[in-house]
Amino acid sequence: MSEVVNQAEVISVRPNKIIVQVTNLNDFKVAGETLKVGSYIKILNNDDAILIAIIENFSIGYDKSNERIYIIEALPLGVLNNGQFIRGGDTIAIPPRHVEPATIEDIKSIYGSIPDDKKLKFCTLSTNKQIDVPIEGNKFFNKHIAILGSTGSGKSHTLSRILQTAISTKDGDFSLNNSHIIIFDIHSEYKSAFPNANFLDINTLKLPYWLLNSDELEEILLDTGERDNYNQSSVFRKLVTINKEINNEGVQNISYDTPIKFNLDEVVNALFNLKNETKNSKNNELCMIDDGSYSIKSDGGADASMGITFENDIEKIKNYFLTRHKFFPTKSQNINKGLYAEGTLDKFFNRIEEKIRQDRLKFIFDPTLQNSNFVDVLRNIIGYSEDKKSNITIIDLSDVPFEVLTITVSVISRLIFDYGYFYKRQRFETNPDEVVNNDVPILMVYEEAHKYVPNSELTKYRASKIAIERIAKEGRKYGITLMLSSQRPSEISETIFSQCNNFISMRLTNPVDQNYVRKLLPDSLGGIIDILPSLHQGDALLVGDSIVLPSIVTIDRCDPEPSSSDIPYWTLWKEQWKEIEFEAICQKWK
Repeated sequence: MSEVVNQAEVISVRPNKIIVQVTNLNDFKVAGETLKVGSYIKILNNDDAILIAIIENFSIGYDKSNERIYIIEALPLGVLNNGQFIRGGDTIAIPPRHVEPATIEDIKSIYGSIPDDKKLKFCTLSTNKQIDVPIEGNKFFNKHIAILGSTGSGKSHTLSRILQTAISTKDGDFSLNNSHIIIFDIHSEYKSAFPNANFLDINTLKLPYWLLNSDELEEILLDTGERDNYNQSSVFRKLVTINKEINNEGVQNISYDTPIKFNLDEVVNALFNLKNETKNSKNNELCMIDDGSYSIKSDGGADASMGITFENDIEKIKNYFLTRHKFFPTKSQNINKGLYAEGTLDKFFNRIEEKIRQDRLKFIFDPTLQNSNFVDVLRNIIGYSEDKKSNITIIDLSDVPFEVLTITVSVISRLIFDYGYFYKRQRFETNPDEVVNNDVPILMVYEEAHKYVPNSELTKYRASKIAIERIAKEGRKYGITLMLSSQRPSEISETIFSQCNNFISMRLTNPVDQNYVRKLLPDSLGGIIDILPSLHQGDALLVGDSIVLPSIVTIDRCDPEPSSSDIPYWTLWKEQWKEIEFEAICQKWK
């Protein structure tokens, strides 16, 4: 009797799809390895080139003899020729060719094509943990990155592992390498993962109000739904601009958005005076300020000489900055209300006074920040403080009030972008032949990015969307790239998400999110996307410009870990009843 020879061959070729028929699945595998979705196979041609494909799915069929056969659908990835892997090569010679599982040596040859000095390694192949999956570090960090996955899929550990690798890798013997990373930590998770980080929370973060631009200031201080909003905005812009001019003599072309110091208390004084201002009805240039220099007639009347006049409107505003005046009350046909004394500024004044006095907004409005040094603010954010230099700055947003959360992110993002822009200008002015735009590049990490750059047109997100979209579209020119982490990719601004070139997609269970990722991923991955709902914790689909070929990987464990472990409900519920210190909690709450 002749021995039955196992055969696996290509039976169908479609665009981006190869169908393979296997007569004996048990024999069709490398010793010690079980084939599964995500495993690699190789198709042998007559020449020395080997086409590598990744298995998308299995199915069972029967031949004419009613013998069971196995059908494998695979996605062609590239060609392995003399030990060198080349992406593409999605064509295959006909007639059908022999198919084999890719060996460990084959797969190592694929991933070994990245030069050692450019390798960044933080994961292994999911189907074989013996195989490291390196990526090209430059192509990874100088392009935008997205880390996606449902709650509990391992996003925080993945993010931590990548950044721990980035700050610990060195070309030489020195304590700190030249990595610079800013993490917006919305759940206070990353302090434990980076114990030596420059840690800024609501008590140590300093963002002087004079650094805020027009959109940011008005988003905090104005109520966009009020009918008097336009008047409030117009008056506020005028007062801030004049105050910047008088507090910055010698600076030319000052505008409302110029990032220079102004005195918010003086602006509030002027608002108080404008909302209470009265004028002489017989001479509108005379302001009825009760400063003791004159008195109203006993019948409450005022003649055409009573009141205080100013050279022009600017001089009046300058005077109104200095103190809160007392005005004579209105009298019929003698004293009239001023232009803004009809109640249009009342709510605005009350709101701005309440906002700037809140303890929880001291990191923006504390009066001591008026004298903050811009250089010190920038040093502190980037990790260049005089007393502590650090590769990573963690900005803990967990205690930042919700109404200013997006503003906080917006201001810092805008400052870092502008830093990159002016640093590039300074480098090229110093050396016109410079070829590197920024030799101190910065990675901006936006944890739970859908919280402050959602796919929404609401006014409260406008400032942060503008700032982060600008980094997404132009930041790479100035050495500023971003990393997005989100459990709801479908809720992220598509403008920002579509600029990402490298994707680490972990388990995603929401069909809307799966379809969103499928639409925006740069590689034509076909059915491999369908594996996203069933990925194990810590596994991910890694795809993008930085990796040799799309791969399902297992992320290395980070050490130390972020404080994002799941709470062991069942274990805790079985323990004895615990008392709660409600008094202490409520005191903290207040």
